[in-house]
Order: sequence, then C-alpha cells, then structure tokens
Amino acid sequence: MKKIITLIALTIGFYSCNNELDIINPNEVTNESFWKSESDAIKGVNSCYSTLHRGGFSRWQPMAYDLRSDVGASYSPWSDLANAMNNFIQPDSNFGPFSDIYIDNYVGIFRANQVLANVPNIQMNEQLKSRILGEAYFFRGMHYYHLASLWGNVALQLEPSKPNDLPKTSSESEVWAQVILDLTEAAKRLPETYGNANDKGRMTKGGAHALLGKAYMQIKDYPNAKIALDYFITGPGATIYGLVSDYSDNFKVTSEFNKESIIEWSYIENPTEGTDNDVDTANHNYGTSLGQFYAPPGIGWSDGEALRWVVGEFEIEKTILNKRDPRLAATYLYDYTNEAGPTATMVYGETWAQRYGLTNNRVFFRKNLHDHIRNFEGYRGINNYRFIRLADVLLMYAECLNANGGTINAYQYVNKVRTRAGLANLPIGLSQQAFLTQIKHERLLELTGEGHRFNDLKRWGDLGSSLKTKDPGFNNFEIGKHELLPIPQRELDINPNMKQNPEW
Repeated sequence: MKKIITLIALTIGFYSCNNELDIINPNEVTNESFWKSESDAIKGVNSCYSTLHRGGFSRWQPMAYDLRSDVGASYSPWSDLANAMNNFIQPDSNFGPFSDIYIDNYVGIFRANQVLANVPNIQMNEQLKSRILGEAYFFRGMHYYHLASLWGNVALQLEPSKPNDLPKTSSESEVWAQVILDLTEAAKRLPETYGNANDKGRMTKGGAHALLGKAYMQIKDYPNAKIALDYFITGPGATIYGLVSDYSDNFKVTSEFNKESIIEWSYIENPTEGTDNDVDTANHNYGTSLGQFYAPPGIGWSDGEALRWVVGEFEIEKTILNKRDPRLAATYLYDYTNEAGPTATMVYGETWAQRYGLTNNRVFFRKNLHDHIRNFEGYRGINNYRFIRLADVLLMYAECLNANGGTINAYQYVNKVRTRAGLANLPIGLSQQAFLTQIKHERLLELTGEGHRFNDLKRWGDLGSSLKTKDPGFNNFEIGKHELLPIPQRELDINPNMKQNPEW
C-alpha cells in the first residue's frame, strides 16, 4: 500500500496591540506550540515528502529535464511553453512553469530547514530522531541538487527563512558543495531499509548514496563519485538492490517499489480526478499530472513529446535472439510500438491507425503514462515517479571506472544492463574515449524519458548547437547562457543581494 503523505502547515501568527502585547492565538499552530513531541517531528518530516506532489516539482521539473535535452520537444499551442522548453527562448524570467520549479524547490528547502532546526531539541527516541534528520538532510540536498542543475548560482539558505532575509547569491560550485555535505550527512543517518510497509517511499541510505554519486559526477569528481556508488557494488546495497527481469516493470503501477528502485516518489491510490485547480478540486496535492501533459492527442495535452531520432538508436542493434530491443516499446508510444505497425499498436484502447492514421510519425514518452492500466490520463495520476534505479547506478559506476582509468573493469556493469535487454556483451578492447561514447549510447537507450539526459549532456560537455541536427531547438542554444535558466526577476526585485545568471 502506498504511503499517504501528510501535508502540515507550519505558520507563525501573532497579533500586536497598541501596548505592544503579543498574544498567541491558542487555536493556531505556531513554532512555539508545535515541535514538542516525537509525533510533531514525524509530521514535520512528512511535510518534506508532500513537496514532491507540488506541480512545479512533479510536472514542470521532469519536463524541463526531458524537453530541454535533445530527446524531447514541445510543440504546445502555448507558445511560451514551447519556446522555453524546446527553443531556448525565454524573454520573461518569471515564466510560470520555471518559476514554479524554483519556488517548489525552495518550499522543500524551507520544510527541511524547519526539521533540521527544531527536531534536535525534541525529547524523543534518539535513533528515530537521527533518521528524521537524515531524511531532512536528504531533501535539502536533493532540492539544491535540482537548483544547482537548473539554475546553478542560487541563494543558500541553511536556516528557516524569515521575511527579512536577503541571502546573497552563492556560486554554482558552492551550491554543489552544499549538496555533497547534505547528502553525505543523510547517508550516515538513514537506514538501509524500513521494516514497516507504511514507510515505503521514505528515503534510504541507498538513495543518499545514489544521489551523492550523481552530484559528484556533475562536478566531474569521478573518484569520489565511485566511492559513493561503491555502496551498491561492494557495500550493503549489493544485496538490497537488483535488476528486475522485465525492464517495463520499472514503469508500471503494478510493480512499484521493486528491487531495482532506489529513489521513487509515491503517488496515492484512487485520487479524486477533476480540473488542474487546487481550489476547485479536492485532494489536489495527491498524484502526478505528468501523464496528462505527456499523453498523445485525444488523451492528454501533448505539451511534451519525444524526438524520432532516438527510435533509430534502439534499432541499431538486435538482441542475441535477433529481436528488437524490448526497451523501445517500454519507452515510447508511436506507430510501431507494436512491431506489426499502426494497425496493431494500441493507444489507450484504440489502435494507432484508428486514432492518428497510417502516416503520423510522432513519438510520445511512455514511462510515466497509465496506458497499461486504464484508457485515460488525469491530473492526479497514480504511477510512481522512479527518480533513480539500479541500472542508472550501474552505468554511472562504469562511467566512473572509465574516467578513473579502469576501463577494463567497467565492462561488467554495462553488460549487466545489456544482458537484461537481451543484448550481447560489449567487445573487449575499447579505448577510454570509445568506451565513453558507448556509455553515452547505453544511457540513452536505458534512461531516456527519466529526466537524466540534460545533466548527462552537460556533464559530457555535449550541450551546444551541434545537437541541432537531432533537435532543431538547439539552433538557438548559446554556450555560456543556456546551460542555466534565468533567476526569476521577482526574486531579484525582492532581494538586491542576488545576481542574475550570465547573459540573461
């Protein structure tokens, strides 16, 4: 059963009389009346998990990573969205979807900071206290991971923010350093697993190690990235995690929290459907709307879709049984998801030919859809978002070994991923550069549509107009500018100590 996340509102209220007497409203939850008990500590950290359901985090952020890379595009009738997500054209730094991502990550940071500031003073079970603090360190590190990835130079706030705070901009390198500090602390405190089924979805030691490895890799510190990821190879994670036999099980409601999943956002069962309006619709803060925005026409809004060139990458190599790579059908809905073609490919209860005809060659990301369980999408989807899984870790580990001069030892980890897909082992003898080229191909096939491609391209130094033959949106890409998003102008207006990113 999925864990229901409790959203708590922690507000500070006071009334000031003419004689400056401060009176606390006895009916209002305040910092003074909260943060007293073990129960309060649990509720406080649960609010960190609730951040994962906010639209900026659960919808726009995955889209920003997918569509701003060379594997996705937006042809939305909302031209501002298509230009910002696809064409690197964003005249308004306050553009709503990106601003929502920025704000939601800071909401998460504020909630984590509240836990870190207040829970140490609560008289409670010390082991549970340490775990709760570990969860909060993880969330703060994770939110700064996304801010560092998308904006780079942002304000570091390590205490609960106050209305008069005016933090200065920290450099991208300083932000990454904080990510590493927080995730390192989280890894010390978090448990390997949880014994209670109601705790499914809580952060684990493995989750902290996996994201810590990613953070080190983004700053090209491959030796320390390898050390972080050793947890899954020679440490306790080697017996906790494994590859599932069926690749598509990583993206189905019926196989959530499987042994391959390391970090997974939980979405509640049977949420109330309705409009995309948190006032008019009950339980809006449950579920994910990503499927509604990625699904094909007639089902969803199709504000984000895939680019066809990647289909050809899947077709380069047959399996050892001379069949098509099974990951292709799990990754995309398109006219040949079923190899028999558009008259056999099913799209939410009808064939591709019935819905779109025989000549439509659009391609749609499938991994976060619900077509395997129902014939509609909605704003409160129940398909969990798998943020990091073991196959990603194995490919990262191989990349680290190769970067550190251990190419010969890296093959086995790539081959584990290939074997699951039915492909033959890689031929021995690749140079370090050739092996990296192969890693790029392997990550493309294994992880497309899972939100990692933009950071991969950035890490490899592959972002630039050279990608325009694959994605015409990169015609507008300016090196030194578009690797980062602009800081929302409203933030700069409020806080004169912050600075805009270069060239914006």
